[in-house]
Amino acid sequence: MRLRLVFLILALAVGAAACGRSGSGGALPLAPQAVQKGTSSAKIQHVVIVIQENRSFDNFFSTFPNADGTTTGKAEAVPKSDDCVYPLTQATTVPLTEVDLLGNGFPKSYGYRNPIDLNHIYHGFQTDWDKKQMDGFDREGLGANGSSGPACTYPYQYVNPNDIAPYWDMAKQYVLSDRTFQDQGSGSFTAHQELIAGGTDLDSSEALIDNPSWFPWGCDGNPSGPHREVTAIIKRGGKVYPLAGPFPCFTYTSMRDLLDAKSVSWKFYAEKVYKYEAKDPQRGNTAGIWSAFDAIKAVRYSSEWKTNVTQNNLVFFHDLAKNQLPAVSWITPDGVNSDHPGDGSDTGPSWVASIVNAVGQSSYWNSTAVIVLWDDWGGLYDHVPPPEPRTWEGGPGFRVPLLIVSPYVKPHVEHTVYEFGSILHFIEDNWNLGTLGKNDEHSTSLGNAFDFDMAPRKFKVIPSKYSLKFFLRQKPSGTPPDTQ
Repeated sequence: MRLRLVFLILALAVGAAACGRSGSGGALPLAPQAVQKGTSSAKIQHVVIVIQENRSFDNFFSTFPNADGTTTGKAEAVPKSDDCVYPLTQATTVPLTEVDLLGNGFPKSYGYRNPIDLNHIYHGFQTDWDKKQMDGFDREGLGANGSSGPACTYPYQYVNPNDIAPYWDMAKQYVLSDRTFQDQGSGSFTAHQELIAGGTDLDSSEALIDNPSWFPWGCDGNPSGPHREVTAIIKRGGKVYPLAGPFPCFTYTSMRDLLDAKSVSWKFYAEKVYKYEAKDPQRGNTAGIWSAFDAIKAVRYSSEWKTNVTQNNLVFFHDLAKNQLPAVSWITPDGVNSDHPGDGSDTGPSWVASIVNAVGQSSYWNSTAVIVLWDDWGGLYDHVPPPEPRTWEGGPGFRVPLLIVSPYVKPHVEHTVYEFGSILHFIEDNWNLGTLGKNDEHSTSLGNAFDFDMAPRKFKVIPSKYSLKFFLRQKPSGTPPDTQ
């Protein structure tokens, strides 16, 4: 399969090179906050949503020109502990340490040793947020669920731009949003559900939050027995019940319902989902947990599970080469290509560049918008508090980076407040789908970042450390991007 893909993509690249595509880059002054110009329905025929892992805006773009970033952060006092070589004895301002993509860069005397994961579920959000003070990041627990800690100064870091050059290149050439917030102050499971369903409300009194209790995270999990899989829920009023939710095979509406109703094609490109196996209960703990539609009963138990959901994300490049790109697509990474902090890999920026370059060098460029975002903040420092009012479902959450790559945008930093629902709102408007009536309805569409009156821009290749050929030949790691 992978060798066939290599030949297909090489043929695609040769054809694109013969077309001699080129373009210009460079950051421009801030764009005015104008309403969307023109109509998108005739221009954008394809939206590709690229979902990466666990980075705050300040962590990746703290020093980006004209963006609202910072290189210092607020911190509260932390009691002395074995985990804090330098405990903070009083509230103070902490400089953000410049690190590489792997998180290396702190003085050795600090004692931090990668891999380090940070608390990024709801109680971690509450600690970091600290009632709008944004000063509790040093008090959050180490580990994805905060079981150890405190984190001390480790969350106060930003990545050297040279280590994420493809992202900065995209931001300079196209659109960087510095006001995109998670729908919910929670972890990756709910974030991925929000990106296909506009929210995680089960009814008017409770919603999903945090992550299921076991693997895999969906209908292929185990509904009974010692590794019984249930979800956490948040009740109206904000109290979280970690093991009080249902088995994660849901019947709520998703974008699938709106797209199917209007015969708009869609596909979710993900890694293989393994069914729960009692003899090997950890088998489902793979990159396949990010196949979000595995938790949607109407997809998992219909023919769409085979036609609209892949078991190999490289099928995306195959579909491009075969001129079979659907109107709407989501793509999630193998764990090693996800940008997840502490994963010991620097391939994430090149993985995303490979997707963008493949689209840009194809016949689809003039009709496509590629949206790149990170699913949650990962416990890493950000200085901008979520907008008010906050909802009983626990949102909005923290800022994450969002990039829009399209021939119909001018280079700028976009300051409009967006949430994950803004992506779905844009898709709904573009194809006149109606609304799910969740966060998609209330979020501002991404449409104002575009200018559909402009002539389509020519594409310029995004340079990267690793080539598409590298990813086509890469063996699946079998590891999840995240377990929180």
